[in-house]
Amino acid sequence: MSIDLPTPRGSLIPDRTLDGLTWLRVGGPADWLFQPADEDDLADFLAALDPGVPVFPMGVGSNLIVRDGGIRGVVIRLGRAFNSVEIDGDTVTAGAAALDAQVARRAAEAGLDLTFLRTIPGSIGGAVRMNAGCYGSYVADHLIDAQAVTRQGARVTLTPADLRFGYRETHLPTDWVITSARLRAAPGDPDRLHAKMADQLARRDESQPTRERSAGSTFRNPAGFSSTGQADDVHDLKAWSLIDRAGLRGHSWGGAQMSEKHPNFLLNTGGATAAELEALGELVRRRVLEESGHDLQWEVIRIGDPGPDTD
Repeated sequence: MSIDLPTPRGSLIPDRTLDGLTWLRVGGPADWLFQPADEDDLADFLAALDPGVPVFPMGVGSNLIVRDGGIRGVVIRLGRAFNSVEIDGDTVTAGAAALDAQVARRAAEAGLDLTFLRTIPGSIGGAVRMNAGCYGSYVADHLIDAQAVTRQGARVTLTPADLRFGYRETHLPTDWVITSARLRAAPGDPDRLHAKMADQLARRDESQPTRERSAGSTFRNPAGFSSTGQADDVHDLKAWSLIDRAGLRGHSWGGAQMSEKHPNFLLNTGGATAAELEALGELVRRRVLEESGHDLQWEVIRIGDPGPDTD
């Protein structure tokens, strides 16, 4: 894309391959990768950027398949200037690049309960955008407001009403960049909160392929809610259960595989292409629809152009 771009204070890299920036380790290059120096740099850059250039905010790549042909336009990835965590009373203010686990730990140290974030892969910006949640708690239950920069470079404050939270979704424009969020948390004993998180981690490691290359849960639960972690949790309309009943636990396509340990986890077993991962996911969707009548919806975000050899 031969367009003159504004000159930022941060880093602007052309033709930046993205596979090393995603948890699944796949993906072609972005036309440009922009890492702003701070919020002023981000706002100024977007205000001056040609309106015809697409923009895609990327977190830590934990819930993402970048297709093999890469992404046209500017990918924006927030760095250290956006990973602060500050606590005031019962309010936790976290930069969008702060890891969910980091925010949960810092809150617990201050005697505040955001323990549900501890096992969620990714950063706070993505957690807000996707209304991340587990164990019966969601970002929507805690968000006071979030700061964002629009595609035009304007700074806005977003309330829960603005975001219109749903299950694994908000109504935030895809090219707006969340820069920080304020979360309200209930008080708790720090030792008990840390113990609770340790238990959550142990249970996660028992049931999920945490040591393999995945992007977390691949499909949304048709039940419309996350696992609660409680003994009375119902699994009939969980994505993993439907995939299992369709006989696809451990099913593979090239270097892609549905996990034997948790069949709603799509794995790169080594050398998989984005096309193979997406093809396996679509095969799973077709088979589950045939077997159960449920049309699984992707939870993993897929973006970019197919590779040159993709049919």
